[in-house]
Amino acid sequence: MTQGLTRKQFDLLEAYASAGAPLTQRELKDLTGYSLGTINRTMKELTEPGYVQKGRITAAGLDALEPYRAKRAIFIAAGFGSRLVPITFNTPKPLVRVHGKRIIDSLIDACIGAGINEIYIVRGYLSEQFDQLLYKYPMVRFLENPAYNEANNISSALVARYLLSNAYVFEADLLISNPAIIKKYHYTSDFLAIKKDRTDDWCFVVKDGVITEEKVGGLDCWQMVGISYWNDADGHRLSQDIADVYDSPGGKERYWEQVPLVFRKENYAVEVRECFDEDIVEIDTFRELKAIDKTYDV
Repeated sequence: MTQGLTRKQFDLLEAYASAGAPLTQRELKDLTGYSLGTINRTMKELTEPGYVQKGRITAAGLDALEPYRAKRAIFIAAGFGSRLVPITFNTPKPLVRVHGKRIIDSLIDACIGAGINEIYIVRGYLSEQFDQLLYKYPMVRFLENPAYNEANNISSALVARYLLSNAYVFEADLLISNPAIIKKYHYTSDFLAIKKDRTDDWCFVVKDGVITEEKVGGLDCWQMVGISYWNDADGHRLSQDIADVYDSPGGKERYWEQVPLVFRKENYAVEVRECFDEDIVEIDTFRELKAIDKTYDV
């Protein structure tokens, strides 16, 4: 995809589209972090083709944003969830209820709120139980992962590899409390992460906003959140790279995001997008589930 907008033009148009109301240049400064001088210059560039008029984005401006719109969501939901036993003996982890609501519902609702209605769930373990989602979300489509029990989650990405352009990819066991982190428009591919002084979890080393390394544990790094977005070009590239890594020695043991971030990282420039601890939580263990929802603490 050829980029039709500069980064500054995109950021201002995206701010207008998200606000849905007129914005002053000072409000744009607060939203984007750009100086008033930069905003003034960029506004002239957006006004000339008619993308912005009277402090509002126009239909032409929305058309200019269209190549950057998130069009589909892929949920990786095939695994067993062994650390959440005994609950997962009978229920796939994404369908476990927290305060009466299935974990995956918070993610699907956030996607729908961002205008993403093309939703795919890659399922494997107790796959038929995911059919219950169709009562609330009739638009959901299922992809079957026959290798979920013998390969890592790269096998789920392999099943969905032709759907990754202009797409979110979610780990389906994340409990989201701030749906605004699921954005309608993205300038480039990105991974959500939380800035940490120290973490023992999977994390990223970042330089100039771009992920340069994925590792386990570190100081002054970005803790990985299992939500990423892939633009048109990177999505097409991933379709081949995922298959190549999967077929390589030891490939079935890989995590899917290691394809663009480790094994084929020379093909990608994935940005980090900041979120915060209060936005989202991954419930890894039964102990953590009991701490969040006391109904399980019996």
